[in-house]
Amino acid sequence: MSAEERGTPNESAVREQLRKVAGSGASSAPANGEHEPEAPDTERAAADGGFVDAPVGPDDDEANPGDVEKAPDEPGAGGEGDDEEAALAASDPLTDAEHQRDEYLVLAQRTQADFDNFRRRAAREAAAAGARAKAGLVRELLPALDNLERALAAADEADRGLGGGVRMVHSELVGALERSGVAAFEPSGEPFDPNVHEALSTRPADGAEAGVVVEVLEKGYRLDETVLRPARVIVSA
Repeated sequence: MSAEERGTPNESAVREQLRKVAGSGASSAPANGEHEPEAPDTERAAADGGFVDAPVGPDDDEANPGDVEKAPDEPGAGGEGDDEEAALAASDPLTDAEHQRDEYLVLAQRTQADFDNFRRRAAREAAAAGARAKAGLVRELLPALDNLERALAAADEADRGLGGGVRMVHSELVGALERSGVAAFEPSGEPFDPNVHEALSTRPADGAEAGVVVEVLEKGYRLDETVLRPARVIVSA
């Protein structure tokens, strides 16, 4: 036998030794049936000749303050948030609808007030226009009425039939004017008033008070409160 053969263990003897070791390990298991805990993965991996990462401890999760760079605070970040909230509030459909409602309400109130003013002004103007038209017509009729009264005053007994017809026309004309608001006035014996009287001449007072109407030459006429024609009179002096 050579030296090389003497120094190298017999392969069959090595296998036999390993079986004995395995058998002794099995016989040394706990009698109560409990199994020993398995070796951690790290031990098994080391036995297999592999590499595993070391377990991460609770302290490893904390970053080193020197290794982590903090993000700088963005200037105006809070202001931008406020601006966004204001923009959202300004663009709220309900808020916009309320603003439009208020604007339309004010516009409607102004329009209603303008319309009421226009209606009152139009009514006043229409009434004034009607009064002017009526006054113009009555003024045109007054001379004819005066002539009828003169004719009646000059009629004698011989013209009794004609005078009756004239009186009838005169009565109908006066009635129509009265129904339209026209009224005659004779200021005999009243103090002279230049607003409603027109003095054609003066006459000595003969003991009477001066400035008094002593004779009415033509009646005056009013339409409601408007003087259509002043009374033409003679005043005492």
